[in-house]
Amino acid sequence: MSAGGIDGGRSAGFDGDRSAGIDGDGVSVDPSSLTAAEARAEFRSGRIVPTSGWASGYTQANLLIVPKAEAFDFLLFAQRNPKSCPVLGVLDAGETTGPLLSDGDIRTDAPLYRVYVDGALETETPDITGWWRDDLVSFLIGCSFTFERALLEGGVPLAHQEQGVNVPMYRTSVRCEGAGVMGGPMVVSMRPMLSSQVADAVRITARYPAVHGAPVHVGDPVALGIENLDRPDFGDAVKIRPGEIPVFWACGVTPQAAVMESKPSLAISHAPGHMFITDARDSDYLVP
Repeated sequence: MSAGGIDGGRSAGFDGDRSAGIDGDGVSVDPSSLTAAEARAEFRSGRIVPTSGWASGYTQANLLIVPKAEAFDFLLFAQRNPKSCPVLGVLDAGETTGPLLSDGDIRTDAPLYRVYVDGALETETPDITGWWRDDLVSFLIGCSFTFERALLEGGVPLAHQEQGVNVPMYRTSVRCEGAGVMGGPMVVSMRPMLSSQVADAVRITARYPAVHGAPVHVGDPVALGIENLDRPDFGDAVKIRPGEIPVFWACGVTPQAAVMESKPSLAISHAPGHMFITDARDSDYLVP
């Protein structure tokens, strides 16, 4: 079992079909061609799917929602751990939309959410309206899906997209710097590639410091305290082909690991890999 009691494989509702479905004229829709608003409408209508490859060019974000009483501690935690928790935006207590969301609603427009009560996973749900309170503060946090299009254009493969699964994510033995009541381990996402592609991957992703930037580790997973790549703590395992090595990036699921350890009375997040797609563009976070 993975963290929070959910199986480490496919999240609830994911059937492996990455297409956006059928439009009003009966035509299959490519999810990468959708706008952010169109993708959010798909999720609002109940479609549950990992979002890697969706709404190409629009910035995807991790989500953490906590009561106002814990919000400052989390903001300080994020400031002290910017590689894992790069904050893109914050909604005031009780707000359900904001500049990054346009017509979006933070409560309904991610494909799948996780609700934690006292640090334990209470439920996964596509709609958190029933859990909403006026004291909840929402944080949008940078996601490595933002630079995946650039990796593909640079000739770096994405195994999870090729294999039609969620990206694998792992708890590490690396401790984040704590803040108030918040503390926990760094979580990383992993993408395998040939050693000849690593330099390109580092160069490309380093230009996106606001969405995790360059990898934190290349090679032996044991150095991060990861014992078995076939058993990710979040997401799905991917097949690593002969000659490929694992490359690890800091991951925006780190706040969920902190929630599980720190046990705030209530916390709500996206389900790992099921991101909130914002109206910001990937190019907004590209450093020349």
